[in-house]
Amino acid sequence: MTLFKLEQHPAVYFADFVLYPIAIAAGLGALLLRANGPIWVLASVAILGFLGWSLVEYILHRFVLHGVQPFKRWHAEHHQRPFALIGTSTVVSMALFVLLVFWPLALLSNRWIALAATLGITSGYLLYLVVHHATHHWKARSGSWMHDRKRDHALHHRPGAHGWYGVTTTFWDRVFHTDGMTHDH
Repeated sequence: MTLFKLEQHPAVYFADFVLYPIAIAAGLGALLLRANGPIWVLASVAILGFLGWSLVEYILHRFVLHGVQPFKRWHAEHHQRPFALIGTSTVVSMALFVLLVFWPLALLSNRWIALAATLGITSGYLLYLVVHHATHHWKARSGSWMHDRKRDHALHHRPGAHGWYGVTTTFWDRVFHTDGMTHDH
């Protein structure tokens, strides 16, 4: 079992669903028990991180996974085999959050602000992981929020479709007019 394969062993694929909640709980515990400074500031930063994740999700999906090699080729494999356990290993994704979010913010502000932002962003990522998995593997009650996510993601997976890049929300697709495009502009 390797951590760097495109199609993952089930233990590696489902590790996200166990390790991210543990990491988020541990980080939250550290913030609550050790951080100095106003808790409302840290909570606000975490909320902004969580909300900011949806824009990161949209940008990564639209411009990296559908535009930059080798990610585009790897993501095309997911489109061809939507039920396969294809994704990024927990080790790689957590390392990216540390290198691209926590570390720069810790250098620019302090470790507690960086931790709060990282917790918000990784909580958004965990939501994305659950919703994306659910869109491919779970049934949803008609008219529910999850049913809408499944419908929109199915539209994204249609051959030749361009649009519906948001998985957890269609907000950015509406902002950038990619909610239902069938051709490139």
